[in-house]
Amino acid sequence: MSKVPVIALSPGEPAGVGPDIAVRVALQPPDLALVLIADSAMLQARAQQLHLTFAAPEWNGRGDAGPGVYVLPVIARQPVKPGLLNVANAPYVIETLKTAVSGCLRGEFDALVTGPVHKGIINDAGIAFTGHTEFLAAQSAAAQPVMMLACPGLRVALVTTHLPLAEVSRHITRERLTSVLEVLHNDLKRKFGIADPRILVCGLNPHAGESGHLGHEEIEVIEPVIRDLSARGMRLRGPVPADTAFIPAQLADVDAVLAMYHDQGLPVLKHRDFARAVNITLGLPFVRTSVDHGTALELAGTGGADVSSLQAAIEMARRLIR
Repeated sequence: MSKVPVIALSPGEPAGVGPDIAVRVALQPPDLALVLIADSAMLQARAQQLHLTFAAPEWNGRGDAGPGVYVLPVIARQPVKPGLLNVANAPYVIETLKTAVSGCLRGEFDALVTGPVHKGIINDAGIAFTGHTEFLAAQSAAAQPVMMLACPGLRVALVTTHLPLAEVSRHITRERLTSVLEVLHNDLKRKFGIADPRILVCGLNPHAGESGHLGHEEIEVIEPVIRDLSARGMRLRGPVPADTAFIPAQLADVDAVLAMYHDQGLPVLKHRDFARAVNITLGLPFVRTSVDHGTALELAGTGGADVSSLQAAIEMARRLIR
């Protein structure tokens, strides 16, 4: 078996910057086996547009595979034009992800790193898709996936992910919040090596509900869950008003912040260090990390895409494997 970590990389939407950053990473491969699950011809064409040379052997399984970049071919349905979405290639994107998950579940890959996908074009193809987090959980039968972004000095996990704001409140239930906190606590211990995680829990409403005058979710859901789990030994603090949860004094002794919804916590983290932020899915039976940016169609094929987040995602996957 391979003596180096084997990480699968799905570049994501072929018309976006995923292929650009994948071929750029391949020019300076990390000290591991990086398997690009993608259309080889498309990668070569994108490299040519970037005035780069891309060549990688086909992946033939772990065996004695050493450090380097490999390609596990999945053929795009239609020719790819940078910056131009094509609904016909949405099944190709899904196939790359299914191939990656299958490899992780049978032990062929130690981890999965994903590039950005375009949710709209996948749904336009008639494929129900709310995001990587939910899709990977369904493919691996994970009961409670948890989306967490991390950058140096800050980790932010989410109770809800890709929901319209009008639907968030009814998804903040005692059962869901309990399950998310259990996954977050356990994976901080198991994957990050934090013996006794300290978690700050945000409120949902302004001023954490202002004693019920600005909402009842804190009183009826969040506070009871924090009390119950604290009694079981978890180190939880909250609910803390979100507008003060991220000041240095609050974060000084915190290993992770739990936000109630997507845009409550992630803008703060991305403002702090967008280039090195990494998306991590907790609660899966394998390690999965991702870039924290979108497809950036306007940058595809131009050479203007920043590769820093992909490099950080690969390095984070390596650390979590260990």
